[in-house]
This record gives sequence, C-alpha cells and structure tokens, in this order.
Amino acid sequence: MDAPVFEEFDPASDCDCPGCVHWRRVIPPSSLPGPVGHPAARGALLLAAAAGTVLAAGQPVPAVAAAHGPARPGDPRGDEPDTPQGAKAPLHSVSGGPAGPAKPGAGGELPATTRAAIINRAKKWVAARVPYSNTAYWPDGYRQDCSGFVSMAWNLPGNEWTGSLSTFGVRVSRDQLQPGDMLLFHNAADPQNGSHVVLFGGWSDYTHTYYLAYEQTRPHTRGQSTPYAYWSNSDRYVPYRYKGLAEETSAGVSAPGATSSRYPGRSFFGPGADNPHVTRLGEQLVKKGFGTYYTSGPGPRWGEADRRGVEAFQRAQGWRGGAADGWPGPETWRRLFS
Repeated sequence: MDAPVFEEFDPASDCDCPGCVHWRRVIPPSSLPGPVGHPAARGALLLAAAAGTVLAAGQPVPAVAAAHGPARPGDPRGDEPDTPQGAKAPLHSVSGGPAGPAKPGAGGELPATTRAAIINRAKKWVAARVPYSNTAYWPDGYRQDCSGFVSMAWNLPGNEWTGSLSTFGVRVSRDQLQPGDMLLFHNAADPQNGSHVVLFGGWSDYTHTYYLAYEQTRPHTRGQSTPYAYWSNSDRYVPYRYKGLAEETSAGVSAPGATSSRYPGRSFFGPGADNPHVTRLGEQLVKKGFGTYYTSGPGPRWGEADRRGVEAFQRAQGWRGGAADGWPGPETWRRLFS
C-alpha cells in the first residue's frame, strides 16, 4: 500500500512585530522544511545554519527561541515607522465631512480625561485593528495616523500632528513617565521623515529599558513591547503629559489638578510622582509637626523629605517595621488629615 503523501506549506503569518516583519522580508516562505511557520523562528534557524551548527546523529536538538516579545530584530533600519502623517484638521463626521472641533472644557480649558480613559481609548483602536492612513478618518472623527491616534486617546478637540501635539502637554522626565503619557519625535527639518508619536502604556521589564507602546503604524494599530524610547531615533523622542489630565477618585473624576482630603491612591506618591497631592501631603506634614526634613518647603515633586516625614508620622502612631515604610497608604492619609 502506498504511503499517504502530505503537502507541506507555511501558513501566512500576519504577525507585525518588528522581528517578524524583518524576517518576512529576507526569508522565502518555504525556505525551511517542517512546520516552522513563524518568520522570526525561521530566521533564528537560518542564522544557526549559517553559523555552521552541526548536530551529531542521536544528539538532542536544542529548542529555538522565537524572536518575539520583546522583539530584538537584527536590522533596526527595518523598524523605522513608515508613517506619513496628515496636517492639523478638525474632527470629521461619519459622512466624511468636517464636523468642527469639539467644545473644550469649562472656562476654555482642555477636555478633562484620566489615565484609565486614555489607555481604554487606545485599546479600542488596537482591538479594532484600525488600518493606517494619513487621509482616512475613523468613525470617531480622528485621522488614522500616528498623531490622529494620540489626538483620539487624549480626547483632543481636533486632529493634531506631531508639530502641534506638544502644545497640549507638559514635558516630563523618563523616570516620571506613567501610562497615558506620550513619546513624541517631531523632525522639524523634514516632518515627513521619521516623525512619529506613541503612547506610553507602562514599563514591560524591571530594568525600564522596554515599555508597552500603543501606536498607529502600518498596517494597523498595535500595542507591543518596545525599547525605550523607540526602535530608531531613540534619542530624539521627548516624553509629554497631557495638560488636561484629571485625577480619579472612588467617587469619580475630579477636575484637573484638584485636591481634597480623600485619599487619591498610592500611585500618586513615590519616585517620579509630580502632582498637587504631593504638595498637599507635605503641607499637612508641616502642619502636624513632621516637616523638619524639608529644606525648601513642600512641593509637587516627591522626594526623600516627603518619605522621611511620612515615616516619622507613622512611627508617631506607634507603627514599626513595614507599617512605618514612609509610603502614605489609606490609613496614614486618614490619620494625617483627621
């Protein structure tokens, strides 16, 4: 009886991580036998073969690690964003015509939004796999390019471009980055050459060298682990925080910059924190007699004086060990403001 014949084929891969994109360019779809369908994995096998790896008969074959998450492609030039962008434009209606800019917040301020809302809006485009285009507009009115994507996530009243997005934010340092901030590269000399913007979604490794980047790039919106600050032109990306960022509490969203005696949450304190709650904390420590560590009165940026003041207050409550760690938790906050 004749043995059945099976036709081998490599399923088409739609993975758009930089490693896979690179290997799809340089490796024919069926250059290797067997079910090695992932372009990055085939690339790793070819590299091993090219290096003259010889496996003796009977020896176990080592597993091949897929070049995936975080991707470290062999040709960084392949990761430059091919992202030509459109110019500044108003929001568009479903019918395709200009809908006019949305009304700003009360008093002419920018529309208030929160970090959670920014990330949630970004994730909607990722889930919808919005195709990249510098001329088309998604039904929500925003242009389907990198700057339109950030305009949408920040809930801006119109479509901005990389040359104007910075006016809606304030510069922050690398160690101050938090989810919802943006990393912007605007090539003023040649705006269409390399200019790009992404949303920071949080660090993806403990060394803070890779982060989760939400971005609009070809072929569609994506979120993936990315080396800081980007695959190319890394030293030219500048971090910004949205000026209209509002603070979330258990009772809802407060106005931007608002403070109250309600505990705002642990994320507002610690290294890199810079917000009105830190100032309010310091002022209350001084009021309670625990401000001796400040050399130039409490400010919005968290520092060692804040931590030591909180620790002294906690010890005054009779707390010891881990309970007096210098971090203002809900109970510390309640007692401090009682």
